[in-house]
Amino acid sequence: MDRGIRLFVGLVFKSNIMKAFHLILICLVVSSCFSCKDTVVHHGPVTPGNDPNFTIVANEDGVLPTFNRKVEVFGVPIYAVPDVQDDRLLHAANVMAQYLDNDEDGQMDYPELVNTMLVNKAFMVMWKNESDLDIDPPNGWTGQDLGNDETQPQFVSNGKTGSFDASLEEVLHIITHAGYASLHPDIFGEQIGSGIANAMDLARGGQFTSIPNPYPSGAWYTYDDTTCDYACMVTEYHYWALTSILGAQENRLHEIGQEWKLNTSDLVENQDEAAFQLLTDEQYHFPTVLPDGTYMR
Repeated sequence: MDRGIRLFVGLVFKSNIMKAFHLILICLVVSSCFSCKDTVVHHGPVTPGNDPNFTIVANEDGVLPTFNRKVEVFGVPIYAVPDVQDDRLLHAANVMAQYLDNDEDGQMDYPELVNTMLVNKAFMVMWKNESDLDIDPPNGWTGQDLGNDETQPQFVSNGKTGSFDASLEEVLHIITHAGYASLHPDIFGEQIGSGIANAMDLARGGQFTSIPNPYPSGAWYTYDDTTCDYACMVTEYHYWALTSILGAQENRLHEIGQEWKLNTSDLVENQDEAAFQLLTDEQYHFPTVLPDGTYMR
């Protein structure tokens, strides 16, 4: 089972209960204030890394002081604590770049989407230990976390088997939440009545604001974490449907079937027509190729 969504919005930390099997993210439900504390962290030498497209630089923003370095992707920063491995940080940057420039021509596929993310001050943080997330981001920023150990660069190259690469989910969450949901609220908004929410209601067998017990027979989206509210459910549903269309879940039914049953593109197309039509509509410029962490612009 994947882990729930963790989202940073302004000074509020909205999180799903962390599950023992760490893999995924985001839920907009249980809220608690970030603790504010003066933290001093040793900023050792920052190496630029060996990526042809992205350079690791020191975090000199004056924010998130425990995160000593960052990489920017089309202006969206990904911060990392000192214990995060350089190759994991660069992998996350490559995955984000491939989501946003899926044809890898060096140009954003949907500039309005990225501009919306920048207006919403979208950011990501990469952590090594859960205590790294005891942070105080600036008011008005919208962020998403990703763990060092759950970032698995070899997942796609291994034939999408073995430990799942959580960057495929966490990076997508910040794109859909800070981008699509804000740019197209009637279509991709995380509230009752949006196009994606209506598709989700069909997938769950009804419009539920709390977790039904049990779900109606025939439901194919049956996420059951009670800390995940309706908005959180929409975000998770968007992730499951799109990554299944892209092929990320094709070998994982035994791991994810208790939450999501349409783990291939054919299953989504044939059983979840509403989601498939939305997520393959060319006007929204969704990726058509699953990122593998090797952005080649």
